[in-house]
Amino acid sequence: MTGAPGPLTGPVPLPGPGSSGARRDPWRFLRPLGHRDFRMLFGAVVLSIFGAGMWAVVMVYTVIGAGGGPVELSVVAAANAVGLLVCAIPGGIAADRIPRRLVLRVVELLNLLAITSVAVAGTIGAVTVPHLVIVALVMGAGAGFFFPAYSAILPRILPPAQLLAANGLEGAIRPALQQAAGPAAAGIIVAAVLAPAHAAWGVVAAHALAFGLLMLVRPEPPAAAGEEREAPEGVRGVLHDLREAVAFTVRTSWLLWTLLFATGWVLVFVGPEEVLLPFITRDRVGEDPRLFGYLLAIYGIGGVLGSIVVSSMKLPRRYLTVMMGVWGVSTLPFAIVGITHEYWLMAGCLFLVGFGFSYGNVIWGTLLQRRVPRHMLGRISSLDFFVSLALMPLSMALAGPLAEVVPIEAIFVAAGVIPLFLGAVAYLVARMPKDELAHPLDH
Repeated sequence: MTGAPGPLTGPVPLPGPGSSGARRDPWRFLRPLGHRDFRMLFGAVVLSIFGAGMWAVVMVYTVIGAGGGPVELSVVAAANAVGLLVCAIPGGIAADRIPRRLVLRVVELLNLLAITSVAVAGTIGAVTVPHLVIVALVMGAGAGFFFPAYSAILPRILPPAQLLAANGLEGAIRPALQQAAGPAAAGIIVAAVLAPAHAAWGVVAAHALAFGLLMLVRPEPPAAAGEEREAPEGVRGVLHDLREAVAFTVRTSWLLWTLLFATGWVLVFVGPEEVLLPFITRDRVGEDPRLFGYLLAIYGIGGVLGSIVVSSMKLPRRYLTVMMGVWGVSTLPFAIVGITHEYWLMAGCLFLVGFGFSYGNVIWGTLLQRRVPRHMLGRISSLDFFVSLALMPLSMALAGPLAEVVPIEAIFVAAGVIPLFLGAVAYLVARMPKDELAHPLDH
């Protein structure tokens, strides 16, 4: 890709007055790849996500190979989640205080060392469950630092008009690699080698290549006038940074109410999706595990296409209206998933849910990068990350017991309809129509 001739390299021609070429540009979603540093960074993210998808499968069979069962697997998975949640906020603070390039390199190096330790231990037959718990904790913590730094570095290496496309690319490759290609490749490798831990060498290769690409990313351009800030050091400085980010969030209505909407959405939607969907698929369609796997694949394909479609267009002038509208409406088909017994209808509805979720997510990530001051973008991104995950365990913990006392159809209808009302409340209370017109981003 880096050496390909044509539209991916060189400057992007601007349309003349009155031209509609920018809107019809068929290569819009690939334009960010014309920037060398973004190519290196994006390539590293692709490999890291692919490695994470492989590790999800390798980790399961390595736990089993170490003599573990469902309890041990739960402990390893929980360690990853704990590392992620604990480090989400510190990761954002670090992204605003430390060069983003350095944060990304350190995280990728730690990922490489952690997985290499599993591969080496697997070669000599010494993998243990406590070892895997530590590795999962390290990788979860790394993710808490990686993605705020990645989000914060993009506006420093790309022009504002290409941020939507860059976020769309990341949104498209994530489900394709983490949920499909990575696990599939790992499954093939695990089936071909003698010990599951040997397959970790494939994950090592992915992270090693990602680290190599990050080493090729050049230093960020110097901060523009007015972007530098004076902040205390040490613990006092960390608390100052956190208070500053929280205060900005509270006084920025569109940001605060979107985060509150996301919190409610996670609480009512994620549990039924993660916990109850496998059971209604089994009970209504059949016990073949492939049927559920195909549903997840279709859901992921919807997300890929949603990301590509939105990144192929200009950022909407009424960007908050479009974002909240798509998020609210796209959950409605989930209500049908809980009612129907038709497999094709379930698949179609999940495709629409995935499409709308990713479509809105790409706009959201772009808004953070364009409307949040650069010096606190890492912290705001980490707050978004933390809020989005904080109630996920509660949602999943409540879904099963709730299904024992409430008809499962009612749970799915609520999960599909409530986000629409939550979105409408957030949209009106935050006065988003007035805000988006007062802060146009389509120029």
